[in-house]
Amino acid sequence: MINIPTTARGRQGTQARGEDTRRRILETALDLFAAHGYEGASTRQIADGAGVNLPAIQYYFGNKEGLYRAIIEDIVADTERHMSGVLPRVRAALDDPGVTPAELRELLCETLEAFITVVTSGPQVDSRRLIFARSEVEETPGLDRLHENGMRQIFNPCLALFARIHGKSEGDPEMTMRTMALIGQVVIFCNNHKRPILKAVGLEGENVLLMKQIVREQTLAICRGVVPEK
Repeated sequence: MINIPTTARGRQGTQARGEDTRRRILETALDLFAAHGYEGASTRQIADGAGVNLPAIQYYFGNKEGLYRAIIEDIVADTERHMSGVLPRVRAALDDPGVTPAELRELLCETLEAFITVVTSGPQVDSRRLIFARSEVEETPGLDRLHENGMRQIFNPCLALFARIHGKSEGDPEMTMRTMALIGQVVIFCNNHKRPILKAVGLEGENVLLMKQIVREQTLAICRGVVPEK
């Protein structure tokens, strides 16, 4: 049996309590920022909701903007975890001159399906969807990071695959607009998940599988509908 010095146990306990406090602040802030926006949520509301005193926010995050940016970084890290299974294969395929259009179409579908997993799974998923939606219309500090991550992890890989499938440049405006339409199939569920029609349907379990099936079918149909230039 290993004897841990009392001072070491004390430090471990303090660290665990500190991490718990930090996490409670983050979770509370995510819900409030999602519901009320950056300007609408106050640090007083966040501190009260997390059960901490106001200086705790300053201690762990510096200020309101630092707290908001920490939430964005959590969302970015979660997105990276979900996309990490497909993006290395996308990069490898794009570097392979012998890859077939069918293989590229499959990777395009898998990339969109991974994005669906991002917006339909995990803790506080409703709040994270609202943050995604706000990133499309607001210029709040930190949302530029979320937008950049979306471009890097989702839009740019889809654009590269779609352009390669159809033998066109990634700089072709048509490819850009069609890729936006492809990704919009998923983004619409971020923007509208609280509306009555989607509240009735729900975004969990078998409905997520159905969502992936529909997005795959529509993606393949769009790919077939764009005729490559000879």
